[in-house]
Amino acid sequence: DKVIRVVPESERETQILKAAFNRLKVDMWQPSSTFHIIEGTVTDVRVPQNVSRSLLPYLQQANIQYTILISDLQKAIENQTGLRSHRNRRSLSEYNYEVYHSLEEIQSWMHHLNKTHSDLVHMFSVGKSYEGRPLFVLKLGKRSRPYKKAVWIDCGIHAREWIGPAFCQWFVKEALQTYQTDPAMRKMLTQLYFYIMPVFNVDGYRFSWTNDRFWRKTRSMNTRFRCHGVDANRNWKVKWCDEGASFHPCDDTYCGPFPESEPEVKAVAHFLRKHRKQIKAYLSFHAYAQMLLYPYSHKYATIPNFSCVESAAYNAVNALQSAYGVRYRYGPASSTLYVSSGSSMDWAYKNGIPYAFAFELRDTGHFGFLLPETLIKPTCTETMLAVKNITLHLLKKCH
Repeated sequence: DKVIRVVPESERETQILKAAFNRLKVDMWQPSSTFHIIEGTVTDVRVPQNVSRSLLPYLQQANIQYTILISDLQKAIENQTGLRSHRNRRSLSEYNYEVYHSLEEIQSWMHHLNKTHSDLVHMFSVGKSYEGRPLFVLKLGKRSRPYKKAVWIDCGIHAREWIGPAFCQWFVKEALQTYQTDPAMRKMLTQLYFYIMPVFNVDGYRFSWTNDRFWRKTRSMNTRFRCHGVDANRNWKVKWCDEGASFHPCDDTYCGPFPESEPEVKAVAHFLRKHRKQIKAYLSFHAYAQMLLYPYSHKYATIPNFSCVESAAYNAVNALQSAYGVRYRYGPASSTLYVSSGSSMDWAYKNGIPYAFAFELRDTGHFGFLLPETLIKPTCTETMLAVKNITLHLLKKCH
């Protein structure tokens, strides 16, 4: 299998590509659906070996330029995680934050922190997944006063975006390791609670380890179409199944049979609704594109507290860039990325959480979803700066 990149240069090319990709049922990496392909859209697609034999000559014939980003996907998958045998499996005190971890490893890590850091960590479950797995969340912070504002962070809504869960774990590690020494972290954990959900889509994430590395959706079953899964970031009750989502159960952006049909989405939505007075920021981590997005995602319109959110995003992106010079674009999701309805970020904002952001982490397509383990540390280090920046901005009162 290969991953190719095409940028249509005219309406004619756009139509040819859409038709070909729909007919051949290729796996869209960026954007998430052929619906979003317009003139000038950077389009990355995974093309199965048997399809590339016909597709690539077809593109050449149609005079459409393409570049091959990844020529041998199987090799790239093996390279991403290196040889599993050398991996640090000894004890949780030596837990390796610079490798990707399976769901089981992440959950036992959470249990371990809950036991060993009970002064700062409280683990609980907000519900169960479609396949019956607990949906664990870590509550992080000093129990310094009865009422504190809070920040919600989730990772891994889309199963194949492994760098997300890696960042969530990194965030917790940094908080616990630097709480004593870093005044900013101390302030954050004293004045706020953090609710951190390292793997939102637990069933899908596990499936991306065991069966299909590029699985995106949940694992619920649609009996009529015999297709699994709903896009958990199109399943929220905000402009549900409008533009940028699909009604077809076999599509990657399937919105589900109704809003909150997915137990994972329903459980998190219920938790956020219950704590909406307390939670002041919602941060969701995705990959890939190097962007920091804020509402709206479902329409081109300016949010009421735009100036606050925009300045928070601007400062966060600058903080992030200060580490390794990596540039992030920032702006409203609809105009910066594409219009999509039923997203968690829009829902959080609509439900009274004033700061709602979605990060699209590294990279811009060279590795795509297969970001190598050697890049976990730099990616998480720079992202940490952005998250701290947003959090401290939050404590400064600008609503």
